[in-house]
Amino acid sequence: MSEQETSSPVNAAERFDADLPGSVERELVRFLHEAAGQIRMAEPGFVSGVDALTDFVLGGGKRLRPTFAWWAWRGTGGDPAEAEGVLRAVASLELVQACALIHDDLIDSSDSRRGRPTVHRAFARQHDENGWLGTPEMFGLAAAVLIGDLALAWADDMFNTAALPPERLAAARPAWRAMRTEVLAGQFLDVRTQATGDSSPEAALRVSRLKTAAYTVQRPLHLGAALAGADSGQTGALREFGDDIGVAFQLRDDLLGVFGDPSVTGKPAGDDLREGKRTLLVALGLAQAGPHQAEIIANAIGNPGLSEAEVDKVRTTLTEVGAVAAVERRIDELTTTALAALRAAHLAEPAATRLAELAVRATQRTS
Repeated sequence: MSEQETSSPVNAAERFDADLPGSVERELVRFLHEAAGQIRMAEPGFVSGVDALTDFVLGGGKRLRPTFAWWAWRGTGGDPAEAEGVLRAVASLELVQACALIHDDLIDSSDSRRGRPTVHRAFARQHDENGWLGTPEMFGLAAAVLIGDLALAWADDMFNTAALPPERLAAARPAWRAMRTEVLAGQFLDVRTQATGDSSPEAALRVSRLKTAAYTVQRPLHLGAALAGADSGQTGALREFGDDIGVAFQLRDDLLGVFGDPSVTGKPAGDDLREGKRTLLVALGLAQAGPHQAEIIANAIGNPGLSEAEVDKVRTTLTEVGAVAAVERRIDELTTTALAALRAAHLAEPAATRLAELAVRATQRTS
């Protein structure tokens, strides 16, 4: 095979198909090296912040958002000659994810993420070990806010410097802008729901749709389709697919937050209860419980000192009142309607099959 054949646009796209997570990882490494170089030399005091973001982005993750975007692009007729640029554009979604997770961990006062200290905890420890002025907690808080902001700024830089025709990026920008706004709106609604104590299923689903479904699945699909120049019919079907799978993904996350194995999820079991998360699982549990059972659930929500024995009691109660089974049914229903919408999108192969497989993995996962 000639050098020209091995470096053809079609082969580049197929090479990325074969190892998309690895390809996204390499693109992130390349961008982070570029982005960090100048500030490292100009401001040595910021090196620890840059390193923390780099380690966070490259320290794990399923790369779901770039994967959904990539296969939407491939399935709606994306030009293989633009594969390199599209890879960079979709990889930038991982920086939006980093921003959301770093800020989420801070908002929720979480101690660990992926089996490691959260960013705010790591910087609080650094402050304490060095005996700096002020309080470790405030330093950790400030560092996490700024590093999360850096992630969002760099996400824009990475997306906007993708080697794509200007009209392609312009077509995708509405989806990009909507996604950034929606994830922040979802985070705000999550905080507000916890503060107001709104335990209704409707409130839980609103948060799930904005905070998770939109920026995890629906908008990445929208972005990929826009980068390919897809028509409104395909884009609409993909967004419908993404909305349902995105909510199902969050509902699975809600179950894992209470029933998950910490050695697999990387977070302590029951943390969602300790943090006061008003999930659909909790909302249905309260709605379907008797007075004594409702008291057990209600007393656990937002209790930071919740013991393992108390978490076990809540698990048993949620199962007994039928909340777990109800959430599982909802996941199955959403997956079914999502796959019907995916079929209606009439995507090219292998994208149609890959997205269907991805939908099942996202909703039946254990971590």
